[in-house]
Amino acid sequence: MLQDAIQSAQNPLYKQLHKLATQRRERLKQSLTLLDGPHLIDAALSADWSLQRLIVTEAGLARPEVKQLLARAGVPVHPLADMLFATLTELPSQTGVLALSAIPDAPAARNDGFVLLLDGVQDPGNVGTLLRTAAAAGVDQVWLSPGCADIWSPRVLRAGMGAHFVLPLIERAPLLELLDAFRGPLAATLLDGAVDLYQADLTGDLALVLGAEGQGVSAEIAARASRRLRIPMAPGIESLNVGAAAAICLYERVRQLGGTARV
Repeated sequence: MLQDAIQSAQNPLYKQLHKLATQRRERLKQSLTLLDGPHLIDAALSADWSLQRLIVTEAGLARPEVKQLLARAGVPVHPLADMLFATLTELPSQTGVLALSAIPDAPAARNDGFVLLLDGVQDPGNVGTLLRTAAAAGVDQVWLSPGCADIWSPRVLRAGMGAHFVLPLIERAPLLELLDAFRGPLAATLLDGAVDLYQADLTGDLALVLGAEGQGVSAEIAARASRRLRIPMAPGIESLNVGAAAAICLYERVRQLGGTARV
């Protein structure tokens, strides 16, 4: 379903795409986002994600992997001039293909299982990495506080490497309110009163919270944590990157479950 090529910055579809690529407000308003590159689009299609349109460059149309994606997607395909396409991507080397995709409605918050809470994690790369690790480690749902990076931004989507399509996500989540209904304990990486991570019980229903870079978990959330965890580190080392800390904690739970990512 090849459409007429877009050559002008005044084209209404191009204007919409540019807003979505650059403005969180527009992504929230329209409940739409852009998926940049064959890998993300392939992951979305493999997860039966609904795509609305594909945007391609002339070079992209000639690439076999892009041709296969166009055939699989079965949606309108809009050729776009290279100069215009370059304004829709942050990548130094153009992938040649973008997808316009709906942002799904947030699921109902779980009151059991294994839930990861992100409390004010602002770096897009860290948020995407956390989502990717959470999906791999069998997290059932992720709650992100209002201070977190936009999970549907191009940078978070790229760092997530397809995690968005398989992991239930609730952004701008009222963490304290949702914790009131959660049946399991809350665990947090904290210093005061903490026990060694490898001595803590991380099985069963569990909410694990990780805090903002530098600031850590907010005082209000920390006060709710009944399991305070300390990751062992060599003398003189004060902290880890939040993505590294998350991977250590999440996979300690996997180890305690006998090497499986699910209870």
